Amino acid sequence: MSQPSSVSAAAPGTRRVPEAVHRRRWAILGVLMLSLLIVVLDNSILNVAVKTIASPAPTGIAATQSELEWAINSYTLVFAGLLFTSGLLGDRLGRKKVLLFGITVFGIGSALAAFSTTPGELIAYRAVMGLGAAFVMPATLAVLMNVFEREEQPKAIGIWAGSVGLAIAVGPITGGILLEHFWWGSIFLVNVPVVLLAFALMAWLVPDSRDPRPGRIDLPGVLLSVLGLVLLVYGIIRGGELASFTDPEVLLPSLGGIVVLVAFVLYEKRSDHPALDVSYFRKPAFSAAVGAIALVFFALMGVTFFSAFYLQSVRGYSALESGLLILPLAVAQMVFAPRARLVVERFGAKAVCTTGMLAVAVGLASFALFDADTPVWILEVVFFLQGAGMAHIMPPVTVSIMQALPREKAGSGSAVNNTFRQVGGALGVAVLGSVLSSTYRGEIEGHLGALPAGLRDTAGESIEATLAVAEKLGPAGRGLVAPAYDAFIDAMHVTAIGSAVVAVLGAIVVAVFLPGRAPAAPAAGAPVPGTRAEAGESVPN
Repeated sequence: MSQPSSVSAAAPGTRRVPEAVHRRRWAILGVLMLSLLIVVLDNSILNVAVKTIASPAPTGIAATQSELEWAINSYTLVFAGLLFTSGLLGDRLGRKKVLLFGITVFGIGSALAAFSTTPGELIAYRAVMGLGAAFVMPATLAVLMNVFEREEQPKAIGIWAGSVGLAIAVGPITGGILLEHFWWGSIFLVNVPVVLLAFALMAWLVPDSRDPRPGRIDLPGVLLSVLGLVLLVYGIIRGGELASFTDPEVLLPSLGGIVVLVAFVLYEKRSDHPALDVSYFRKPAFSAAVGAIALVFFALMGVTFFSAFYLQSVRGYSALESGLLILPLAVAQMVFAPRARLVVERFGAKAVCTTGMLAVAVGLASFALFDADTPVWILEVVFFLQGAGMAHIMPPVTVSIMQALPREKAGSGSAVNNTFRQVGGALGVAVLGSVLSSTYRGEIEGHLGALPAGLRDTAGESIEATLAVAEKLGPAGRGLVAPAYDAFIDAMHVTAIGSAVVAVLGAIVVAVFLPGRAPAAPAAGAPVPGTRAEAGESVPN
């Protein structure tokens, strides 16, 4: 089933995708969506399970808030750090090969994570899962670009993006059901049979493709990017733990991370085989698209992290009920994402993405008005609004990124797209999680004066820690419950406002730099497929 990329040399007006591949393109898309589903589903399941994992044994593994953040960020940072390499390997060795390798490693990591006995083990095995995911995510989009003709790509990408909504829906509900009937590790073990099915279908249906002129692997660039991101995010998380962003333990790794990332960019500009070709960013539309992805996921991932605690710790919903409450967000994505291209054709990517960003900002800002008694229907409307906004951001910006590059560079383009999304999400969890943690600590400290010093520090770390201490103290700890709820809601309000500001910034970036409606393409004299002009010196909408 291997199909070399030399097919791109086809004459103008002929089909670039082989007929046998073209006939089964929708079945291939279904397999790619299954692969994407399992990778995204894992994170959405984990968001529902954070409260359970934070509980003492035997219910959970007594993970602290910073350890929970690292359980998310270890996956995301390994994922983001290796996306450049995986994209280059896919273009060089074949996208099907790296897809099969990635899904295998992801399955092994899932099985190991399921039987973690300490937070440290969970963080390590989540990193293994991130390694596998780094080879899956860019390959799915790269394969999609090589099995669909250019005119069908926006529709296929819309469906591909809609599968994220399906994962958001299936993940929390599946996680809730598993947590009500099994131990917390089942949320990872459930990945294994899906991985086996995906592997079999990939081997059968997915064609292989590669770049006929691949570059060398940029190992120094990859190492610099990983080191810089880890240092930066570690510093931010320590800031939340210490409730101070001026402590040397925070400033040194944060500034070190920034310096390393600057060195990474300078190195990539001078390298003849860069992991990240910075010349892509000379196109304003390309830069605006990746910036929009990073900003919207920065805002949303931080809110997703604290919404689980709001729904379960403050509102008292079970993990399953929390998953069901997020359903409107997923439904909106599934409904609108595949149809986003129709709105873009009429109004242009600039107007559609700006409106989507503002809808997300309004949804995030709404959390600043929520309290412990906010009617559930209002929460559902807000989740639906957020999902609708996301559905009108992801497909257009992904199309802009992918069609800005030649088809043979699909792996590299997909890596850039997913890297900025994952880095934005990781920094969102770290920064907004730190804001939540430090604000909560400042609010609750005044109510912990009667506790012993060691217990006071533990109780002040998060709402889960405070409630756990209150339960341990019995009747003497009842006076901590109401202040804990109030402190968390105040911290949530501050974090929600910060998230909304980031989303508004994303709307400004899109409105200024993303192109408006493109003029109709001429009927004759169209650019030759595979050339720079066909790849899109200016990104179509």
